[in-house]
Amino acid sequence: MPQQRGVVLTGAAGLIGRSVSQELADAWRLRLTDKVLEGPIETLDVTDLDACRKAFAGADAVVHLAAVPDPEATWEQLLPANVVGAYTVARAAMDAGVRRLVLASSLQAVAGLPEHAQRRATDQARPANLYGATKAWAEALGSWVAATSRTSVVALRLGYFPGRRLDVATTPVSELSAWLSARDAVGFLRGAVEAEVEGFLVANVTSANRHRVADLHGTEEALGYQPVGGAWTLD
Repeated sequence: MPQQRGVVLTGAAGLIGRSVSQELADAWRLRLTDKVLEGPIETLDVTDLDACRKAFAGADAVVHLAAVPDPEATWEQLLPANVVGAYTVARAAMDAGVRRLVLASSLQAVAGLPEHAQRRATDQARPANLYGATKAWAEALGSWVAATSRTSVVALRLGYFPGRRLDVATTPVSELSAWLSARDAVGFLRGAVEAEVEGFLVANVTSANRHRVADLHGTEEALGYQPVGGAWTLD
C-alpha cells in the first residue's frame, strides 16, 4: 500500500477547515494547524516564518486556509493573517521545498467585475473590497512562488461557504449561485493537492449550482473533480 502523502492544513479551526478535515484525514497524513490549540489541532502562527518553515518541513503539500474571511473587514483586521500571513506561508512553503501549495483565494478577488458577468478562472483580479484585494495578493504570491521555485501552486477562488444548507426561498440568488458545499470543497481540495499541475493555476470553486456565478469547466478539467449537486437541489 503506497504511503499517504503528508499535508499541512492551516486554519483548521475555521469554518472550512472544520468541515473538511475529517474526510481529508482519511485520504492524507494530515497535520492540522491553527492559531489556537483545539483537540488534534496544533498551534501555528502563520505570521511566524520560522514556525511555518518547521511545520512544513518534509510535507508533500500545504493547504493554506488561515485568514480573516470577512468581506467587510478593515485593513487592521486583515493585515496580520491575510497579508503578512499569506506571504509567510508562501515563503515557508517554498523554503521547505513542498511539492504543492494550495492557497484559498476567493471569488471576492473578482467581485469588481460587472455584476452579471460570469467569472472565469482566467479573469484578472478585480476586487471590490479590501478582503478581495488580500486574496488578489495571495494569488500574486502564488505566481511568485511558482515562478521562482519547484513548488507548484493552485489558488482556489472559493465561492460562498456558509457551512450549512441554505433556505432557497430567503437566500439571495447571488449567494445561491456561488454556494459551495462541504462535499465539493473536499473534492476540489483533494484535486488541488493531487492533480498533475505545473507552475501556477487559478481555479474557480463552487458547487454545481443552477445559475453559476463562476465558470467551472477549466477547474473540473485541471483538478479532475466535478461537483455534485448545488444550492437549488441542496445535494
